[in-house]
Amino acid sequence: MKKLTYAHTLIYSHPFPGGTAELHADGADLRISLPYAAAYGAGERFNTLNLKNHDIHIAVEEKFCEQGDKSYCPMPFFFTDSGFGIYVASGAVMHFHFGDDLITLSDIPQGTELTLFSGYPQSIIAEYMSIFSRAALPPEWAFKPWISANCWNTQAIALHQLMQLKKHDFPAGVIVLEAWSDEATFYIFNDAEYAPKPDGAFDYADFTFSPDGPWPDPKAMIDTFHAAGLKVILWQVPVYKALGADEEPNAQLELDWEEAVTHGLCVKQPDGSPYTIPVGHWFSGAMIPDFSHPETKAAWFRRRRYLLEIGVDGFKTDGGEFIYRDDLRCHDAGVHNIPNGAGTSSNTSALQTKNSYAQSYIQAYKDFITPEQILFSRAGFVGQHTTTILWAGDQLSTFVELRAQLRAGLSAAMSGIIFWGFDIGGFAGPLPSADLYLRATQLACFCPIMQWHSELVGGQFSEMLATDDTKNERSPWNIAQRSGDPVLLDKLRFYYKLREELLPYIYTQAQLSVTHSRPLIYPLAYTHIEDATTHDIADQFMLGDDYLIAPILAENTVGRQLYLPAGTWTDYWSGEQYDGQQHIYWQHEWHIPIFRKVSTKTLKQEPQNL
Repeated sequence: MKKLTYAHTLIYSHPFPGGTAELHADGADLRISLPYAAAYGAGERFNTLNLKNHDIHIAVEEKFCEQGDKSYCPMPFFFTDSGFGIYVASGAVMHFHFGDDLITLSDIPQGTELTLFSGYPQSIIAEYMSIFSRAALPPEWAFKPWISANCWNTQAIALHQLMQLKKHDFPAGVIVLEAWSDEATFYIFNDAEYAPKPDGAFDYADFTFSPDGPWPDPKAMIDTFHAAGLKVILWQVPVYKALGADEEPNAQLELDWEEAVTHGLCVKQPDGSPYTIPVGHWFSGAMIPDFSHPETKAAWFRRRRYLLEIGVDGFKTDGGEFIYRDDLRCHDAGVHNIPNGAGTSSNTSALQTKNSYAQSYIQAYKDFITPEQILFSRAGFVGQHTTTILWAGDQLSTFVELRAQLRAGLSAAMSGIIFWGFDIGGFAGPLPSADLYLRATQLACFCPIMQWHSELVGGQFSEMLATDDTKNERSPWNIAQRSGDPVLLDKLRFYYKLREELLPYIYTQAQLSVTHSRPLIYPLAYTHIEDATTHDIADQFMLGDDYLIAPILAENTVGRQLYLPAGTWTDYWSGEQYDGQQHIYWQHEWHIPIFRKVSTKTLKQEPQNL
């Protein structure tokens, strides 16, 4: 690694394996002349894996479905196939243009530290990750299948999922509850009775739950899930909500607002008044907590402490993209835990809040939980690998979106993000077809996190659903029943059972990923960058050291062409061996191509075709 301080007069020559990069500053633009055929990184990207010939916006942005060139988790880091890499240590919004032998980085603040890398992808990514701290390893249970649906808004409905899992013989290890809270404070179960507290320091005994209410005994419910082998994750969002005219007043929320305003616990406007989310955005009118302020973290988490005490196993930390201006101020004049950041002036701090806020929010939750608990986060920034798991956010139920989800996972991997997952079959819109749902399930079986989830019909985005379906749940049994396909559930169950069989391998590889600072899934270019054929392959990937996965991502397709890189490979299903560095055509009535390196161990017991 080589460190430089960005200045408008910067001129520097950096040797790397593929030649020499000439760095030349032109005001706030840095021009990098170098030979290269492909570039990777820049965070989670839905539109491309290879960055060459693309304009990349380094900005945390919320976009409901069809993300295109927007990113929930961008990173000012990239590297090239020729062995050059760079990290720009700033939370400022920047623009990277990847032209032919010229890469231009725009809007870099004066005084920003640049870290230059040289070498192969594995070493560059590992060195980049080392700038922060060691990756967080989720507990083994996190790699079991997850179940989730926004419509599970009562204890009875949530517990009913245990019966459904048993009835249909599907393994699972995690249940996510999104619609659990009062939708005002987001830390009190819906319909709980209690005396409001100015400091919000509740114990579970402070709440009374009606036997006829939606959540008659949350602790007993969590104990039941635990006894059945499921961990419980609760949804969170970083807002002091502004209630609408049609919503009931909430005395506890009013006290929380008063404390936040009085003690300056929120992100502020230049005049010192609280910033509120602009009209037209999710949670408009809400204030957002300033997690750079120690008092904010103390106040925020003393309200949520009792949730851990009753056995909650982690949080789905949604949102985090709520900074819509570049002049906002936080308590900490620095840069929200960005190592090697760019100074501490108030202007620099304001410029960096847009991107750094998301990671400061997630980091605050990470500091709150224990290593045996997890976070499942949509937004993030540099250092994301230290805060457990990234989730790809909201997508429609289409094959176009499925392909975008895989690109997002692989670009995230090339940005140092180890653990990642998506919503099987898509989150929104009309129910996925049987074919789409099967193909998405097969892909998820080999991703770090295997989860199905769906939005609520009649909910926040109901106007975009374009569906008459009244049961939007993306559970395997609901999709199978609605599809009319009599064997779909058996096919889906097969891949859930395969995931269960793969769990020891996946967890071992997850441990190695943390030890060696490498992604758990990664594109072929990660290990075969010298093979130009791999540079643009965004529809195949490796799971750990041993398995090459080539999901089918097109509708009503029984086969596909795939590329086997250097080495000798065994077809997982047939046992037939192939030499690498060739394209082959593979087909099966409904399975997907899986290949195993010849020199590696087999699974303890290979499943048989149906």
